[in-house]
Amino acid sequence: MAKPTSKPGANLKINGTRLWDSLMDMAKIGPGIAGGNNRQTLTDEDGVGRKLFQKWCEDAGMSMGVDTMGNMFMRREGEDPSLLPVYVGSHLDTQPTGGKYDGVLGVLAGLELVRTLNDLNIKTKHPIVVTNWTNEEGTRFAPAMLASGVFADMHTQEWAYDREDAEGLKFGDELARIGWKGDEKVGARKMHAMFELHIEQGPILEAEGKDIGVVTHGQGLSWTQVTVTGKESHTGSTPMPMRKNAGLGMAKILQLVDDIAWAHKPDAVGAAGHIDVFPNSRNVIPGKVVFTVDFRSPNLATIQDMESKMKAGAQKICDDMGLGIEFEKVGGFDPVTFNDKCVTAARDAAERLGYSHRNLISGAGHDACWINKVAPTAMIMCPCVDGLSHNEAEDISKEWAVAGAEVLMHAVVETAEIVE
Repeated sequence: MAKPTSKPGANLKINGTRLWDSLMDMAKIGPGIAGGNNRQTLTDEDGVGRKLFQKWCEDAGMSMGVDTMGNMFMRREGEDPSLLPVYVGSHLDTQPTGGKYDGVLGVLAGLELVRTLNDLNIKTKHPIVVTNWTNEEGTRFAPAMLASGVFADMHTQEWAYDREDAEGLKFGDELARIGWKGDEKVGARKMHAMFELHIEQGPILEAEGKDIGVVTHGQGLSWTQVTVTGKESHTGSTPMPMRKNAGLGMAKILQLVDDIAWAHKPDAVGAAGHIDVFPNSRNVIPGKVVFTVDFRSPNLATIQDMESKMKAGAQKICDDMGLGIEFEKVGGFDPVTFNDKCVTAARDAAERLGYSHRNLISGAGHDACWINKVAPTAMIMCPCVDGLSHNEAEDISKEWAVAGAEVLMHAVVETAEIVE
């Protein structure tokens, strides 16, 4: 067997035009109404996108495996097929009003690095597997990162199959309906390492003029559903001292949440995104409000401290106002520390290629966060315009895409080991 080398040369570059064309071709499937995409998981459009990805990969000489959660694994053989593969990928599903790059860039950059290796007749010691993880977004079937979560044994497959969308359709039934329920056992595959390329979904790289974000950590997340109860009454005829305004209680708690997040700066954040007000009538003082407080930080102790301060402060606010309050933990995961060796491979790749870079902490959840529990993992990010994502106006430049894909390729190839 030929001898493996340690690092690829700086002249190893992808075909940027081919990558960009692939992104634009995939974007034609499930177009949105304002220039983006609506290719939600397990829809007919998702099935068509998967078929196109399959064709491209098989044209590049890869073989396909699909597990019982619909995760797609496209394998380029290595010089030693007995060795564990290096995995690379992200997701093809989008938000209902999603952009053309969130997740898709990471999948198609994996395809492009294989195409480039083929063009140059470069062999690696380890196999390389390009992956499309099912239902990363979690929009149609909650929670997010569902299939990678089952792969990493964070959820059971039975539980995942029973997740329902807004119309009462079940994940397992829809997976079978579109023809992408495979026969591999979920999680049976073992990995040498995994790398995921993603757009930043934040403004830091663009604001600082950096080409690459080397993701060292992923923020932990805590979702606490808060229910505040008061008394519905007429807004015009109820004297101010006699009101039990659940809406006002919520407003004070939301200010408290903001204060707590600022007090734990620079890396902690907090807000409430999901809010329901009852009865939500113009002339009725709210008798009940339900909202979810979202705290995030790369430090678990910080998250726990923010949770504790919020609960104590919110309880006092409601006690002082004569309101009832209940708390329910409805979601969350611990902070992620990505593998040092994989992170170093990404950083070295950026330096070798001459791209400016900085360390990043990912504020969003990604499939890599779950896979990190079962294999050495790292993430690479490229800028996106104004940090905008989960929006049809999401945008990146071709140059940013190419830089991210080239750093990804070098990190993956170094880990898979070039054979001379």
